[in-house]
Amino acid sequence: MRFTDIFSLAFRTIRGNRLRTGLTVSIIAFGIMALIGIITAIEAMNQKFTESFSSMGASGFTIRYKARNIRFGGGGNQSNDMKLSQKGKKKERASSLDKKITRDEAELFVSKFNFPSVKSIGLSGGRNSIVSYENLKTSPNVMVQGGDENFLALNGFTIESGRNMSRSDVETGRNVCLLGFDVANKLFKQGYRSAVNKVVRINSIPYRVLGVLESKGSSFGFSRDNMIVTSYNNVNRNFSGTGSFTIAIQASQIQWVPAAMGEAEALFRSVRRLQTTEESNFVIDRSDSIAEKAMNSIGFLTISATVIGLITLIGAAIGLMNIMLVSVSERTREVGLIKAIGGKRKMVSRQFLLEAIIISMLGAVFGILLGVGVGNLFSLVLNTGFVIPWNWVFYGIFICTLVGLLAGLYPARKAGKLNPIEALRYE
Repeated sequence: MRFTDIFSLAFRTIRGNRLRTGLTVSIIAFGIMALIGIITAIEAMNQKFTESFSSMGASGFTIRYKARNIRFGGGGNQSNDMKLSQKGKKKERASSLDKKITRDEAELFVSKFNFPSVKSIGLSGGRNSIVSYENLKTSPNVMVQGGDENFLALNGFTIESGRNMSRSDVETGRNVCLLGFDVANKLFKQGYRSAVNKVVRINSIPYRVLGVLESKGSSFGFSRDNMIVTSYNNVNRNFSGTGSFTIAIQASQIQWVPAAMGEAEALFRSVRRLQTTEESNFVIDRSDSIAEKAMNSIGFLTISATVIGLITLIGAAIGLMNIMLVSVSERTREVGLIKAIGGKRKMVSRQFLLEAIIISMLGAVFGILLGVGVGNLFSLVLNTGFVIPWNWVFYGIFICTLVGLLAGLYPARKAGKLNPIEALRYE
């Protein structure tokens, strides 16, 4: 008997036991769905992190006085003894590690850094400002960001209407601003384009609107359009002014980034008057590495998904083996008849083995489809593109094939060993 005949016979047998097959396929499908669904959601998060933190692209990096704290769960794996032992060291270094970057340091660095690149100085003005125009006003959750004429280009913003800040606007620190898309739409009902050259109030301080920024959407539930951009000198004067300045740099070519980072570190150490033996009291973040750090911090989700999926698949394998053993008992006379008319032991074993593999593969197909669908519901929430984790799709197919092979091996051998005479007499 040819392989196609054996496959056709196995498929007809599976189709004839729809309830039993459906239950087993469902168990396998849910295991794969849990695995693929969580991995798909993680891939969507990866896309969002890349969009959010890599606005300067692979050729950009930032100098700040301390590293960004990106952590999702976990992180509490240090023992109390280790924390206590490190506490003293932290106190010794606190004065230097917490030394914020001043405006003079930032401007001195930018003036002396001659590497082929675009440079920008930034300063945060907080996230709780109120912006008003006539009788309309926003909620007290508008972010104010200070920058210079290169700030928009290095942070992925573009002008929708109006113009960017000029060098004169930055140096004088005059009260001019760029409105985020959401802020402009909320304050100017006749259309965001009408906002240009109007005077709005930020925390009761009048500002003339130079332009409106193009919409960038939301990131993890926070709108990136609910913001105001003005000069860093203005933020330093009109807002708290207690924050640390940041310096963004974009090298002219991606292959020059390591050299640019090395030169920037050496220059900024001299700006901060650090001795050769002293550690750097600032950090340099490459823009495309921040998303990687964030994804590393949620790596436990991938492990959790794998464990959940494997546990479910182990249960499914046990259930599949049990069903195949029951099937061998129910079809003892059928096996005897096949052997009586010339069927060989190998052919019977292959039929039962194929049945187990087909059931597992059906579970894999339905599980992958459900997993990709469920995972992409999360991508809709994050407003990212459609995601298919192709490597895990192939892993899922391989795992289910292995499950079917292992679960069907023993029942197939048992069926193949049946004595045809005893099998025909079986009641």
